[in-house]
Amino acid sequence: MLLIVGLGNPGPKYAANRHNIGFMAVDAIAELYRFPGWRRRFQGETSEGTLAGCRVVLLKPMTYMNESGRSVGEAMRWLKLTPDDVIVLYDELDLAPGKVRVKTGGGAAGHNGIRSIAAHIGPDFRRVRLGIGHPGRKEAVQRHVLSDFAKADSDWLGPLLAAVADNAPLLVSRDEAGFMNRVALAMSGSQPKAARGAGSRQTAAADRAGEAPAPATGPTSAAAAPTRDALADALDRLTGRKHL
Repeated sequence: MLLIVGLGNPGPKYAANRHNIGFMAVDAIAELYRFPGWRRRFQGETSEGTLAGCRVVLLKPMTYMNESGRSVGEAMRWLKLTPDDVIVLYDELDLAPGKVRVKTGGGAAGHNGIRSIAAHIGPDFRRVRLGIGHPGRKEAVQRHVLSDFAKADSDWLGPLLAAVADNAPLLVSRDEAGFMNRVALAMSGSQPKAARGAGSRQTAAADRAGEAPAPATGPTSAAAAPTRDALADALDRLTGRKHL
């Protein structure tokens, strides 16, 4: 089992903030692979399914960014995981917009969510750093991360979230180099179509009558996979593009 965490702040006020790109990324994963609806657990919201043959719990801490570790720590202990089983997706000022880097361990580099998680579970978890760019002046950082993405950001934000979701199975399989390469190719417009959907997509088990979801453990057929247009529509919702 793996715990994949997206960092952000709860509530509509923050939904389209740069600081919430981690929330957007796990929402994109849940949407693409048809995980069941989110439910409240571990001081956060979770959705559970299977990627690349591995049971995965997605988590969005609802504790606000500075206390993210409380939610992650509770989830890790309850699920009997180790820090090596935790992947955290979050905004990175020191990467250009649309760039992605993956690493294990290290410092917080001024990110309060990462600092909080390290304080609760130690530093040795995997980090997926999603570049949002730096405003250029230290005193402008807080305003930058807590502001909504600009209209111009829509050109790279949707493709980035799509590429992260498309290639999430590579993260689950611990192919970090492959994941970064695929995302980079996608952002350059060069990703082969055959590379998309590398993992096992989830079927939606809950119907309109409200039946309890039962996540699938195997891949669905190509016909059952979401279309690119459907994903684009989902990304419009996830990124709050109406605000851009």
